Amino acid sequence: MLWKRYLFPNSLQEAVQALRDARGRALPVAGGTDLLLQIQQGHHPPVDTLLDVTRIPELTRLERQGEMLFIGAAVPVGRIAVSDLVRRHATALAEACGQIGGPQVRNVATLGGNVAHALPAADGMIALVALGAQAWIASPEGMRQAPILSLFRGPGVSALDLTCEILVGFSLPVVEQGAGSAFARVMRPQGVALPILNMAIWLRRESQQIAEARLTAGPAGPTPRRAEKIEAFLRGKSPQDEGVLETCKGLLRECFAFRTSPARATAEYRYHLSEVLLEKVLFTAWKRAEEGV
Repeated sequence: MLWKRYLFPNSLQEAVQALRDARGRALPVAGGTDLLLQIQQGHHPPVDTLLDVTRIPELTRLERQGEMLFIGAAVPVGRIAVSDLVRRHATALAEACGQIGGPQVRNVATLGGNVAHALPAADGMIALVALGAQAWIASPEGMRQAPILSLFRGPGVSALDLTCEILVGFSLPVVEQGAGSAFARVMRPQGVALPILNMAIWLRRESQQIAEARLTAGPAGPTPRRAEKIEAFLRGKSPQDEGVLETCKGLLRECFAFRTSPARATAEYRYHLSEVLLEKVLFTAWKRAEEGV
């Protein structure tokens, strides 16, 4: 038997208490597209209890809350990909979620699972970083908010305390005038594989200059990271200015630590791809910011 109990908590309080009672032998599950396979194949420590969180209202919400967009951790990525709200206010995330797995996987896999597994090239997570998302986490002490980058300790190692914490969802600022985002990835074979490389950007333009930008790519190190040198260089400039794009490409090696993966690509090939993706997402987001998309 792969697990002894499968529970359906109906509230966050009930779920958190069940985690505490299990003393580290329970895990939350929603889509289960990664977790259940890992358990079945023996790649995960033994689990006594699975807590199905899909009946908890907070985790299944996708809605605008004032000046923020809230997406519950148990919302399937397929729903996110086609949501008008997400397409309008978090375009890069809609694009990322639309490229995760195939249609069957997207109908089940959740954004929370994509983040909680802490893989450095998870598509949804990369987009969330660029969009400046905040995570909401429930624990015995109540609800807390944390920057998305604080959730990662290493490849596949989450900073969440799985003995007492549940990832509830994510909040993102609604799109403002002059802001735009974009996501792109390269994979093999198309449609089903983990990415060789992915990249996301968010920027805000004032007149014909970039006032603010966030850029990230994966896998670019043991944990997600932003290209802060490129972000700083872009401020006050237009990507259409002479030399701007080439300078940004030259900074990629200072921002990202791509490595060779025998099953996917060499580090050098990834650096080449990063130049291609940078040009694509930068100019796409720049155009969307002008159009208000």
